[in-house]
Amino acid sequence: VQWLRVCEPPWEAAGHRVTMGIATQGPLWAALLLPLLVFGVPTEEPTSGEVVASTSQRGCQRCCDSLAPADAADVSPASSSALPYILPEVRPYINITILKGDKGDRGPLGAPGKLGKEGSRGDRGPQGTKGSKGQAGSPGAPCQTRSSAFSVGRKTALHSSEGFQPLIFDTVFVNPDRHFDMATGHFVAPLHGLYFFSLNVHSWNFKETYVHVMHNEAAAVILYAQPSDRSIMQSQSVMLALLPGDRVWVRLFKRERENAVYSDDVDTYITFSGHLIKPEDD
Repeated sequence: VQWLRVCEPPWEAAGHRVTMGIATQGPLWAALLLPLLVFGVPTEEPTSGEVVASTSQRGCQRCCDSLAPADAADVSPASSSALPYILPEVRPYINITILKGDKGDRGPLGAPGKLGKEGSRGDRGPQGTKGSKGQAGSPGAPCQTRSSAFSVGRKTALHSSEGFQPLIFDTVFVNPDRHFDMATGHFVAPLHGLYFFSLNVHSWNFKETYVHVMHNEAAAVILYAQPSDRSIMQSQSVMLALLPGDRVWVRLFKRERENAVYSDDVDTYITFSGHLIKPEDD
């Protein structure tokens, strides 16, 4: 079969190739080839090299090739079903993590900003549950009782010989903190607060009794008794608000008449007492 190949221009038909071969080889070859032309001759499958050669050289063909046009193999099928695989659909994808980058380390704490404007007070919330009882605290310091008191007396009678004469006491009944000065006859207030004072004297027959309870240098109250043929016990009391260092004392005041208070060495007729009622800071 290989030697029956003839080369001819591509524009000649397949029937012309057969006729040219018969005329060239003679009548004997025509008689042998006639049955093959009628019934056909089996041929071998062309190799890949032959296919490439037939594609590149369109003028060389075998006599048993089909009568299809030479360029029929070059025609691409129009439908996608003739392709050996399905073309994938291409979709762009952007990896955000590559563009954004990994999260960095936490930076140092910045300086605190200025305080904002205080907002309005909110509504009171619901009352919470009662908490458990706490532990007992350490014992505190013992209570310090702040007090001041005195009570003094005089066993000697006194006649006034001048306008103002302080009354000095010679007997002590109560003076625990020595707030009453026996030498001057003055009570000196140790604390700021309210104090109560009481004065008792015995008048002299036919003599006037005129006594002042003094607050510093001012007369707070007066004890007075007119002259009489009888001796009478007289008393006066007062409550004063004192500052620390204020003085309270008693003096006789002589006017036109003779002024005197009575007492003796046996009994005590003249007494002066006082005490702190309430400190101011309580």
